[in-house]
This record gives sequence, C-alpha cells and structure tokens, in this order.
Amino acid sequence: MAGGRDDPRSTMLNDATYRMPASALQMARSLWRHRNLIGQMTRREVVGRYKGSVMGLAWSFLNPLLMLVIYTFVFRVIFKARWESTGNESNVDFAIVLFVGMIVHSLFAECVNRAPGLIIANVNYVKKVVFPLEILPAIALGSALFHAATSLLVLLAVVLATTGGLHPHVLLAPVLILPIAAFALGIAWFLASLGVFLRDVGQVTGILTTALLFLSPVFFPLAAMPEKYRGLIQVNPLTIAIEQTRGAVIWGRNPDWILFGIYLALGLLTAWAGYWWFQRTRRGFADVL
Repeated sequence: MAGGRDDPRSTMLNDATYRMPASALQMARSLWRHRNLIGQMTRREVVGRYKGSVMGLAWSFLNPLLMLVIYTFVFRVIFKARWESTGNESNVDFAIVLFVGMIVHSLFAECVNRAPGLIIANVNYVKKVVFPLEILPAIALGSALFHAATSLLVLLAVVLATTGGLHPHVLLAPVLILPIAAFALGIAWFLASLGVFLRDVGQVTGILTTALLFLSPVFFPLAAMPEKYRGLIQVNPLTIAIEQTRGAVIWGRNPDWILFGIYLALGLLTAWAGYWWFQRTRRGFADVL
C-alpha cells in the first residue's frame, strides 16, 4: 500500500526525521536560510498582536512607559531608592536608569515566557515536513527584539529631551544586546521542546523570569547589594547586559570588551545547546501532539 509502513518513502522520511542536523554550523545555516520567512512571520506576529485594538502599534510604546511610571513611583517615591549617593538625582534620572534594565529584562522574559507554548500553539506546522519548526523560537525572539527596539527609541527620546544630547556610545546598544539575545534564543529552543512533553513548564517560566527581575540590577545598582549576595547577582545572565548597556547608553562608558567576548561566547554556546536539544527531541512532537 502506498505510504504504508513498509513503503520505502515512509522509511526515508523517518530516517530523515531521526537525523535532524544539530551542529552549530547547521544552526547558523538554518537561521540564515530562513531569514526571509522569519522576518515575514515576525512582522505578522507583531501586527497581529495589536490587530483590532484602537491604538494599534502605539501600545508597543505605551506599555513600557506605563510600567516605567509604576515602577518609578513604587521604588523611587515609596521606597526612596536611588542610583547616586549624592542626593542630586531627580525622578526622571532614576526612571531613565531604571528603563534600561527593564528593556533588557523584557526582551529576555518575553522570549522565554512564550517559548513553552510555541509548538503547542502551532500544531499544524508539526505535521508539515517542509516547515522548519526550529524557526519558531527565532520568530518569538524577533518579536521581543522589535519591542525592545521600540522601548529603546522611547528611552533615547526621553534622554535627548532631558539632557539635550546623546552619547555616541548609544550606537553600541544593539551590539551589547547580542549576548542576552543568544541566551534567550537557546533557552527558548530548550523550553519550546520541553513544553511539548511537560505542559507545566509554562507555569514555571513566568515565576522564574519575575525572580530574575528582582535578582538583577534593574531597580538598584549592583554595588548596593550586600557582598555575600553579590556573586548570586553576577551569575545572572541579565546582569552583564544591563550593566554594560546602561553604562554605554546613559553614561557613555566604554564596555569591557573582554567580558563582553566571554559573555557572547557563553550566549552562543547556550544557543547551540538549546538548538541541539530541540533538534534531537523534535521527532517526538507529532507523537505527543
């Protein structure tokens, strides 16, 4: 019978499924080969998220601003938090510094929180042999990067309005974001696969990303942490991204390029490990779904 269990075409298909390439080179090739599809689906997802709303894409500007106002009020007005010990810091200065940390964390959290449901929400793609399932986490990352870029534009507009100028180092912001984007993509590949087999993962990621928010130097400078807890904050993958991006964008500091190189290498290693896991486990998606 055509297409039956003993059909040579079926055997070849199963063998191809079991031999999904998972090398770092194949990861890069896959992302590059499908870059147009990733771009198209990312645009569709961004537009679709606000489709039907009165304000449309304007919400991508308003959401981070509203959260910034809330966090600034809570930590600056109620808890009297400050970044400088001189006491000359205004609420706007505090909000600007806070905003950088929020942008980096939101980029990471959006990508990671969506990851466990990516395959489950796109079951129709699982049945299509020709569709590259591995690009779904990359699309989620693309959407997160769009919102991060939008928030960064809002931040730069506020800095320009309040200080009258921008440091040339702001041009380094996209580069300094690369390591945390690589970390997020690797973790998204891992969680996207794990979420198919263990549905509870989606309930845990939100708690973990919230914990990372308060275990990162988002609301306080790293120097304000007690010495015995500072090591815990420093191993947080968000810490280096926040500190280096904040230093370049706001204070015009040169990044520690050696630290950046190590951080980027670890991020790329995480991305490859997540991709490897995804490719090695994807053959079971159809059976579970």
